[in-house]
This record gives sequence, structure tokens and C-alpha cells, in this order.
Amino acid sequence: MGVYVQAIINDSPIDLIRTKTVLVTGAAGFIGKRLSELLLSSGVQVRRANRTIGISEQSVATGCISDITDWSNFLSGIDSIVHLAARVHAIKDQTANPLAEFRLVNVAGTLNLAQQAAMAGVKRFVFISSIKVNGEQTQIGRPFTEKDRAAPVDAYGISKHEAEGGLRRIAKETGIEVVIIRPVLVYGPGVKGNFLSMMYWLHKGIPLPFGAINNSRSLVALDNLVDLIITCLHHPASANQTFLVSDGEDVSITKLLQYTASAMGLRSRLMPVPALMIQIAAKLLGKGEVTQRLCGNLQVDISKARELLGWVPPISLKEGLHRAAEGYVQSGGL
Repeated sequence: MGVYVQAIINDSPIDLIRTKTVLVTGAAGFIGKRLSELLLSSGVQVRRANRTIGISEQSVATGCISDITDWSNFLSGIDSIVHLAARVHAIKDQTANPLAEFRLVNVAGTLNLAQQAAMAGVKRFVFISSIKVNGEQTQIGRPFTEKDRAAPVDAYGISKHEAEGGLRRIAKETGIEVVIIRPVLVYGPGVKGNFLSMMYWLHKGIPLPFGAINNSRSLVALDNLVDLIITCLHHPASANQTFLVSDGEDVSITKLLQYTASAMGLRSRLMPVPALMIQIAAKLLGKGEVTQRLCGNLQVDISKARELLGWVPPISLKEGLHRAAEGYVQSGGL
């Protein structure tokens, strides 16, 4: 018999969760850490799986995840799983066969866990996929939806797409409920990668040539993503569904830089360089992919989550950026 507990974000109830114990893979990561903290603080039992053993008695060490990982000792008493662990996207992958490496972890490793979970009686498997399954860019005013045909471009996106297909097959064969969530760029306290670099540039007052970029991109604040994950852990209508997730507000890179600088208490130093000139210069420097993310469009429609689950992002884009900025300042920056 499960227990009802209440999760809290932004000092207000999110929802009631009926659960026993949740296994969170990748629990030491950016998303997993916040998700685990919130569930634990709400009274949910969380078993945290990481590559290496953590300091908490609720942590377990998995080593590298593959098709031969034995999860039998981790699944006893588990009611639901949130699978975050993955081989992550890298702009410059130095491996001889990147797709094979991504498939080993993201496809074979995921399906091995799901199969063992189904055999152990786990009821629900929440898989954190990627918007890269849909593709790399959209036209303004034509956002991605869950109904769009998958069009992954790189090895990471392909591996996530294949994992999704395998999970759906396992759900049909075993009865385990699978929920797939495809986030866009996630930001928040403790964010790494390009978003952290952006805050560093703003903090240092470095002039940036992004003052005239009129693109439109969807982002998702860490707390908004975690909120949807928690909703999908318990909501009956989320079973065997796929959801795109964002803040529900799209923003240009120019506005993003301005909003982030303001959240940090700074003035942005943006030069109005035309996007075409930036793209040409970036290609010459071998930075075309990064520039596509900065200057291109990528919008998602979250109507399905709103209508099917009654889900509304609990915090705004500006509040999410404020929390990210606070985290940056508290950590001392780079």
C-alpha cells in the first residue's frame, strides 16, 4: 500500500503523489540531484543510482550502464523508476564510433533496465529523452509537437529515439507503464555547459555579438522539468504517453541574454551584429553547431501536458533565470 505525500516547489503544493519507493538513475546529476532532494524532502523513499557509491545510505553504485548491468539488487520494493542516466551529447565526440557508444548506454542499457524492472514488478518507468528526437530546429510559429515524425540528426538523438521505440515495445509486452519526456535545454542552479559559459561571459562584462538575434527558442527551468517528472510519476493519464516540456514561454537569444544579465544584477553588453554574419564567421571557425543553437529556432508546444495532465509550469522564465543566476553567484561562478 502506497502513501500519500506532498511535494513542494516555490513554497506551494505541486500535487499528491501515491508511491512506495522511486529509483532515480543519474541521481547525482544536474536534474537527478534536484529531483531526489525534492522527493526526499516530501517524504518519498528514493533509491539513488549513480556510477559510484555516494555518501548517502540510499545511494547505490551501478558502474557503467550497459546491456549486461545487473539491477536485481536495486529493484526490490521499487514502485517507479525515473531513468536519467545516459551517455550525454557532446559537440566534439572523439570516439571511433560515437553511435555505437551511445547505443550501448542509451539504448541497450535503458532497455535492459526496463526489462528487469518489468520482471521485478515495477509499475511505471519515466524515461527522460531529448527534444533531439524531434530534430534540431523549427520554423518560427511551427513548434514541435508529440505528433511530429521523429527526425533525429546526431548519434545522441538517434540513440534516444531508438530507446523510446524499445521502451514502447516492452510496455506492450509486459504491461509496465512507460512515460517519455523530451526536454529542451534545461537551465537552473548548478547548470553546466553553454548556459554556464553564457553567465560567465555576462558576469565578466565581455561584449557579445548577439544584440540583433530575432530567433525563438524554448527552454525549461530545472524546477519546471522536475515538476512535470513528479506529475508523470503518479498521474494515471500519463501512462504510455510522450510529452514535450518547456517553460511555455519562448525567447530570442538577445532577450535571453538581457533577462539573464538583469537577473544577475548586470547590464548586458550586446553588439547588434546580423545573424548571417555570425553564422558565416562561426562556420569558418568550425563552430557552426554552437551558432545554430544561438541563432536558430527551436520551439515546442506543451499543450498535450497542459490538456491531458492539467500541468502548468509552476515558475516563469524570468523566475527560472533568477534562480539560475542565484545559483551561479552562490557557487562563485566558474
